[in-house]
Amino acid sequence: MSTEQDQRTIRCLVAKVGLDGHDRGAHVIARAFRDAGFEVIYSGLHKAPEEVVQAAVQEDVDVVGISILSGAHDTLVPKIINGLEEYEAAEDTLVLVGGIVPEEDREALYDLGVAEIFGPGSSMAETIEYVRENAPDR
Repeated sequence: MSTEQDQRTIRCLVAKVGLDGHDRGAHVIARAFRDAGFEVIYSGLHKAPEEVVQAAVQEDVDVVGISILSGAHDTLVPKIINGLEEYEAAEDTLVLVGGIVPEEDREALYDLGVAEIFGPGSSMAETIEYVRENAPDR
């Protein structure tokens, strides 16, 4: 018989990658995740994809949430996913993207392994529920 207390805490890395200096959304989602009971690691601003991968692997996170508003999602997100694959961590890590990603760019990110993209107007409840339902069991 399993109780809610027996369930493992979901570990999330909220990452700001590249030159994007707009971190309000990342702080909002990090706080919402924490308030939902997730363990949250925030990368800080201006991280290189390799730094995000290293943090994800070292912290053994279940979820990597990439916050990006700069328009460089088509360059930076693939580098993170490829890095996770190099460490054989891609299958055990739910990769989410939050921010502004044009519709025409979404299919390529999904094909790479992004599980979901949350754009402006996405609700915190929807995002939290998605993580709860889709975070990998370890």
